[in-house]
Amino acid sequence: MTKRSLVSLTASIALALALSACGGGSDSSGGGGDDLGTLTAGTLTVCSDVPYEPFDVAKGKTFTGFDGDVITEIAKRLDLKVNLKDQSFDGLQSGLALNSNQCDIVASAMTITPEREKKIAFSEPYYDSEQSLLVAKGSPIKTIDDLAGKKVGVQQGTTGKTYTDENAPKTAKVVSFPADPDMYSALLAGQVDALLQDLPVNLEHTKDGKYEVVQKYDTGEQYGFALRKKGSEKLLAAVNKELAAMKKDGSYQKIYDSYFKTDAAS
Repeated sequence: MTKRSLVSLTASIALALALSACGGGSDSSGGGGDDLGTLTAGTLTVCSDVPYEPFDVAKGKTFTGFDGDVITEIAKRLDLKVNLKDQSFDGLQSGLALNSNQCDIVASAMTITPEREKKIAFSEPYYDSEQSLLVAKGSPIKTIDDLAGKKVGVQQGTTGKTYTDENAPKTAKVVSFPADPDMYSALLAGQVDALLQDLPVNLEHTKDGKYEVVQKYDTGEQYGFALRKKGSEKLLAAVNKELAAMKKDGSYQKIYDSYFKTDAAS
C-alpha cells in the first residue's frame, strides 16, 4: 500500500468514526429517550417577553410565573431542562424568533389568532383571557369611551393594541410600548392616561392601591404555547399530551390557583 493510500484510508476511518459518534445528526435533539426535535439535546429552549407578571417572570435562570410554572412542569415530564431566552413580544408573535431557530417554544401569554396561525403553530389553549382598562384612582376615565382626547398605552404587537385600535374613540391617542414595564412607567409619569391590556397584568398594577381596573372586555381570547410551523410536530404533540395530563391529574389546577383567585379557565 502506498503512503498516499494509507493516509486516505486513515482519513476515511476517522471520518466514519466521527459520523458514527454524532449519529449523523439525527439523534442529537430531544430528551427522555425521544427525539422531539429540540435545538439542544435534553433542553427545551423557551422564549418569553419577561417580565410580564403574573405570567412571565425570570428569577435568575429560573422561569416562573403562570406560563413559566406550566411550561417547566411540561418540560420536566418530557425529561427536558428549561433554558429561558428573553425576547421582545413583537418578535415572538411574528414568528421571527421561532423561525430563526432562537427557541423551541414561546411561552409568553400569547393569544391564539388566525393571523398568527399563518406563521406559527399553537398548542391547545391553556388560559382564557380578558382585556381591561387601568387608570389612576379618581380618574374621570371610567370606560373606553372616555378615552376621547386622552392618551392610552398599549403593548405593540398585542391583541390589546388591536382591541384599542378597533374600539377606542377616534380622538384617542394610542401610544405603543415594547413591554409592560415601559407602559406602566409611562402611566406613573403621567405620560399616558390609561393602559389597555390583559386583565391579570393590569391587576398586578392595582396592588399599591393607586390604580384600578375600571372596565373589563370579554374578547374570547385564549393563550397557547407557540412553536415553529414546520418541524415541531413531535414536540407539539408531546406538549399537548402533557398539558392534557396536567389538567386531568390536577397539577394544572394547582398552578392556576396559586396565581389567580377566579375560577380556572376551561
